[in-house]
Amino acid sequence: MHWLLLGLGVAIEILASASLKLSEGFTKLGFAGLTLICFAVAFYVMSLVVRTMPLGVAYSVWAGGGIAGVTLMGAVVFGQALDGYAYLGIGLILAGVVVLNALSTAASG
Repeated sequence: MHWLLLGLGVAIEILASASLKLSEGFTKLGFAGLTLICFAVAFYVMSLVVRTMPLGVAYSVWAGGGIAGVTLMGAVVFGQALDGYAYLGIGLILAGVVVLNALSTAASG
């Protein structure tokens, strides 16, 4: 269950980041409000996740998933150009999260 919640939290954080961009420096109040609501909900969900999952593991997945998701969303939704190094960086982030969770004993504690 905590993995599902963590995925939901990451998705909401990605939506919050998109809303932040669309708020244009908090000058568009609808997007500014959506940003605040999404970040608040995402942090609440994260607080639920760390009840049952080690903080370091939860945060690595949260941060890695958020970075990769926001970067890819920037390319798809906002037309940000990504080069090979950007994709390599995303791959390395995701590989780090996989190594932490699949090979490290930190994930079991």
